[in-house]
Amino acid sequence: MGLWNLCDVHCQYCITIPLYINVYLITGVMLPIFESYQDGSDSYELTGLSRGGQQIDKLKKNYAKAIQLLVELASLQTSFVTLDEVIKITNRRVNAIEHVIIPRIENTLSYIISELDEREREEFFRLKKIQEKKKKNKKAAEDLKAKRKADGEEKEMDEAPNILNEGMDQDLLFTD
Repeated sequence: MGLWNLCDVHCQYCITIPLYINVYLITGVMLPIFESYQDGSDSYELTGLSRGGQQIDKLKKNYAKAIQLLVELASLQTSFVTLDEVIKITNRRVNAIEHVIIPRIENTLSYIISELDEREREEFFRLKKIQEKKKKNKKAAEDLKAKRKADGEEKEMDEAPNILNEGMDQDLLFTD
């Protein structure tokens, strides 16, 4: 509530109008709504008891209606300007997300995928090397067993050796 001046810049006329200001909230944006009101009684209610009284009364009603329309127009214009500012800010944020943040995230994601693929290839290579070494060791053990058997040193064993009784396993990956 308060007094507000409505001015015409070109003609330099100013009038003071009492207004109520309400705030309307649209999706988190506060928009002011102006409403004019009449203070007290009309000081010119007895004006024009002679012939011109009806014309002055008609003029006062048209003036009040024009003021009401101006206040409504000012309220809409203020709302439009406020919404325009908010839309511009939102568009800047959307552009920032679209052109800066999303490409960064996509680059990071592609880097992570390439690193994971590289690790998967390394792991596959490592497993192939381990299998190759196991085959080599198994072949060497079979050749040694066949040689001992041919020399008559080793007896035939039907049982598999107990791995819990054996010592340490050999490290297959880092031995030559």
